[in-house]
Amino acid sequence: MRRDVFQAIADPTRREIINMLSHNELNLNAVADNFTISRPAISKHVKILTECGLVIMTRRGRERYCRANLAKLKEVNEWTNRYKEFWNEKLDALGDFLENEK
Repeated sequence: MRRDVFQAIADPTRREIINMLSHNELNLNAVADNFTISRPAISKHVKILTECGLVIMTRRGRERYCRANLAKLKEVNEWTNRYKEFWNEKLDALGDFLENEK
């Protein structure tokens, strides 16, 4: 299944994993230690993040380390900026309308 960044960030656990990994590279056990859900569930979340490119996995010996690839969030930023501009224009127009009604 092809996953995209929007699917990945839809889940609050995955957003928290991205946040953690944006500060430090961690192995899977260290990531899982920060959550009350099972390690297999964390592995599934990390797999989804890896499939869409938000997390990069590297192997060192027997350990797998995760680091965030925040450049992939550029797609989200560009998409939200379009709507930010749209709403700013609408709210400015509403403000102008209300000022003229006074």
